[in-house]
Amino acid sequence: MRRTAVWTAATATVILLAAGCGGPGDGTGGPGAGTAPPSHTSSPSTAPSASPSVPPAKGSVKVLSTVTENLKSPWGLAELPDGNLLVSSRDEGTITHVDVKNGRKTEVGAVSGVSPAGEGGLLGIALSPSFSSDHLVYAYFTTQSDNRIARMTYDPRKPAGEQLGAPDTILRGIPKGFIHNGGRIAFGPDGMLYAGTGESGHSGLSQDRKSLGGKILRMKPDGSPAPGNPFKGSVVYDLGHRNVQGLTWDRAGRLWASEFGQDTWDELNLIEPGKNYGWPKIEGKGHKPGFTDPVEQWHTDEASPSGIAYVAGSVWMASLRGERLWRIPLDGRESAAAPQAFLSGKYGRLRTVLSAGGNRMWLVTSNTDTRGKPKPGDDRILLLEVR
Repeated sequence: MRRTAVWTAATATVILLAAGCGGPGDGTGGPGAGTAPPSHTSSPSTAPSASPSVPPAKGSVKVLSTVTENLKSPWGLAELPDGNLLVSSRDEGTITHVDVKNGRKTEVGAVSGVSPAGEGGLLGIALSPSFSSDHLVYAYFTTQSDNRIARMTYDPRKPAGEQLGAPDTILRGIPKGFIHNGGRIAFGPDGMLYAGTGESGHSGLSQDRKSLGGKILRMKPDGSPAPGNPFKGSVVYDLGHRNVQGLTWDRAGRLWASEFGQDTWDELNLIEPGKNYGWPKIEGKGHKPGFTDPVEQWHTDEASPSGIAYVAGSVWMASLRGERLWRIPLDGRESAAAPQAFLSGKYGRLRTVLSAGGNRMWLVTSNTDTRGKPKPGDDRILLLEVR
């Protein structure tokens, strides 16, 4: 069930499972809510349509290798231009370089100011779109007072542990809490930086346009509001979220986000500027005027979604409490077929998934985050192939 050697080949093909879900906090989940299958209706939108080519309703995933093991509370993942990886540790507040050829881990450095507690700490990381020239790594992290986004220079020529420059904070004031800190950051096709935030356990912040909590934020690389944002002079891109930890774009350039529900429904949302996604007034599909329903929803004991990635025509969603990798085939504005679940229970809690190019992706487990049941070798990064 676990890989104990670096770059050991293995296969793990799993067949379709029924529905999925999420729970309060970072994957603990609330009371069970049954096993009703997710519905497939979508909300009206003006987003561009995807390619008419529809991915197959069924497929398989092969685990090509265990890239590295024995990571402590891994959270964010970024691929360097040479194909190697950077991974953040939520509780250690460090970033580690992983050589994908031999699994060797080298600590790059610690991010000063990180104050880990509960679901907070050093969370998402992303490389600058101009990384080859500016060598900037962006990080979303929790301090003693708030959540922030900062950028740091990365210089691999320096000694291990000293390769990160001092954080240059570009955005502060994102509400922090013991739970619901969000934390995923990613640069979009437009070159802007996006961040998924949580409402820090204070649900009213999600509907407050002046608060940065419970939102998706969009900004220039320097942290200032991006041109075209829906609210003048604000980095707020949309509102009405509980806890967003997954962001990805499909081939048509549409933004998708995963979101933790409370007791009933986790969500996969198609994101549009200025839209209101309902929390705390609505959880899941409420079909109420003024609110945008998710494209898919899962009961909270089968999902608790964190990272997502777009690979081979589908959104892939890593699930914490659900301990499985969900595939959601896309077709235009809707999902093309019922979601499939893979690797169910094989590797425990799953935190982050990232495209590795073509039909491959990286997958990060999350069993050392205080809520999992670590086994020898945890936590690890896997390389998967979609078939």
